[in-house]
Amino acid sequence: AIGALPAGAQVCALSEAMTRFPERVEAAFGHADSGGSPAALNAALAADGAFVHVARGVAVEAPIHLVFVVSTPNAACHPRNLIVAEGGAQVTVVEHYLTQFAGDADAASLTNAVTRIDAGDDARVTHLKFQQEAGQAIHLATIDVAQARGSVFASHSLSFGARLARNDIVTRFDGEGCETLFNGLYHVDGRRHVDHHTRIEHKKPRGTSREFYRGIVDGAARGVFAGRIIVAPGAMRTDAEQRTDNLLLSAQAEADARPELEIYADDVKCAHGATVGQIDEASLFYLRSRGLDEPHARNLLTYAFATEALARIGLVPLRKRAAAAIRARLPGGALLEELS
Repeated sequence: AIGALPAGAQVCALSEAMTRFPERVEAAFGHADSGGSPAALNAALAADGAFVHVARGVAVEAPIHLVFVVSTPNAACHPRNLIVAEGGAQVTVVEHYLTQFAGDADAASLTNAVTRIDAGDDARVTHLKFQQEAGQAIHLATIDVAQARGSVFASHSLSFGARLARNDIVTRFDGEGCETLFNGLYHVDGRRHVDHHTRIEHKKPRGTSREFYRGIVDGAARGVFAGRIIVAPGAMRTDAEQRTDNLLLSAQAEADARPELEIYADDVKCAHGATVGQIDEASLFYLRSRGLDEPHARNLLTYAFATEALARIGLVPLRKRAAAAIRARLPGGALLEELS
């Protein structure tokens, strides 16, 4: 159901938008996708998706919540979404991916989503993606962002489901003075695998980007982060920071990090870093000396590691829901709620 929207804001199916606003859809999708093979497959097979348009100067105060539910086992879906915020507009969009048969461990599905976001001059767009698909699902997602002069974009990616998940996100600074935040958190266990591939293209001067990804890996699972920041010739006074931190909870868990900087301009400030490690033994000893047994102490430290990423999410209801999802995945979740 769609609640009341301010004048100048529209939410509908992409198929409807192609009939009502063909020029807007064609302008956004009239170029090659940057997501490689999954995005190309989506372009060939997409049947529908969501369309969000906010006119110049309009602020949508309430978040727009898009829910994508796979209800049939062994099915494939290819949603194609378009979010357009014209100059000076403000909007928050949540994409939530679920499976209705989550209790069926043997059921498989494929979701291959593409979301195109256009942020006009001085627009402010916050995009939150929450993936909680079933344990045998395959989830592929491409987010392609174009930022005009002075725009501010924030991406929050939460990946807690699926057997195999890959998230590709690219933003391009097409005007001066753009700002972007990439914030991500994932939790995988068993033999599951999750990839995050990011690219921030500083094409114009005075751009600012911050990128923080955190991963929790248990069992024989694997997490991969590959992030690239590109500072083009002439993009002076760029300020870019990239960091990924990964917590391994078992001897078989694996986390691979590949942060990259490509700098082709002078007068820039850029930094990157990556950590992969286990729970700090000194912190564990401290909690045990305060009366917690070892399993609960480990879970509390794991939860604290996750909440640092969640704290960057300004949308409180989603932050609380994500925190509850993390607690539910850890033994002794009720105690964690009391202590947090």
